[in-house]
Amino acid sequence: MSIHELRPAATDYAYVFGGTEPKLQIRSGDIVEVSTEDCFGGRVRSAQDRPSEVCDFEKLNPVSGPIAVEGAEPGDMLAVHFIDIRPSRPSAVSVTFPYFGALTSSHETPTLQQPLEERVWFYDLDLDRWTAHFRAHTSEYELELPLDPMHGVVGVAPSGGEVRLVVTPSSHGGNMDSPEVRRGTTLYLPVNVAGAMLALGDGHARQGEGEVIGTGLECAMNSVIAVELVKAAAPAWPRYENDDFVMSTGSVRPLEDAFRLSQKDLVEWTASLTGMDLLDAYQLVSQLGLAPAANVCDPNYTMVAKLPKWALRDAEAYGGAHRRLRAAADAYRTDHGTS
Repeated sequence: MSIHELRPAATDYAYVFGGTEPKLQIRSGDIVEVSTEDCFGGRVRSAQDRPSEVCDFEKLNPVSGPIAVEGAEPGDMLAVHFIDIRPSRPSAVSVTFPYFGALTSSHETPTLQQPLEERVWFYDLDLDRWTAHFRAHTSEYELELPLDPMHGVVGVAPSGGEVRLVVTPSSHGGNMDSPEVRRGTTLYLPVNVAGAMLALGDGHARQGEGEVIGTGLECAMNSVIAVELVKAAAPAWPRYENDDFVMSTGSVRPLEDAFRLSQKDLVEWTASLTGMDLLDAYQLVSQLGLAPAANVCDPNYTMVAKLPKWALRDAEAYGGAHRRLRAAADAYRTDHGTS
């Protein structure tokens, strides 16, 4: 196992999955300490800054990478475990865009109503108390929110030589915006090209399920990931695992089809883990499953389907990949004196 650093300069970020040269090469079992910029490229520095005035909208959601994994071939799977996700600045930003979000007209769902006001909320982060300070714009209302850092964008190069903008989630991962992608979670991604070409970004200090307004608490991150290559095990859609749940995803429009994709994958995964047939697995998932929305604002919507792991008895996904990566995470924290 080796530990690598990926600290991109301002000109080193990518804005697509696929079609770019790797910034780093690693082996299965390696750990990467990676810095990511916020979705605005660090250009929104106060509540007075308007993204429409200070940002280049072709360069939103910069990602760090890609990272090439030695020996990764189409049909394999990357298991990416998040050892740590920590804001690198004591501030975060959330905004309303005039034509973006779940409760307004957008380019994908146009109406005749007027666009929303472009408004910026600037959050002070207390990294000792692990809180974010919310201030309302038009009243005296204030509230301390607990931090729950996550990465909204994690993915690999798509198949078929395709190049995809980072803002659109699909079977390669990308801008899924799921709060489940937090410390302690293992993300399973299909390998579509040689080297896999893993990249990540779009850190949120916290985000509600669905990302209804279209932004989380957008912030730069210092993160640590452990990566394991599992041969010939590519899932059809990204999957997650933590200590308590196995989870499937689906990213498409309309929302009900994203729901169906995630549920179908979870039923099939449950069947393979337990040895049940599809209808028995369907019954179990129907009675124990949870279905949080990850995002309902991106060009594709993302749904998550969750099943508690106690229902799987002693079955382990991918030969215990999550357990092995958790052990690697614990060893890293011990060596680096972090909790």
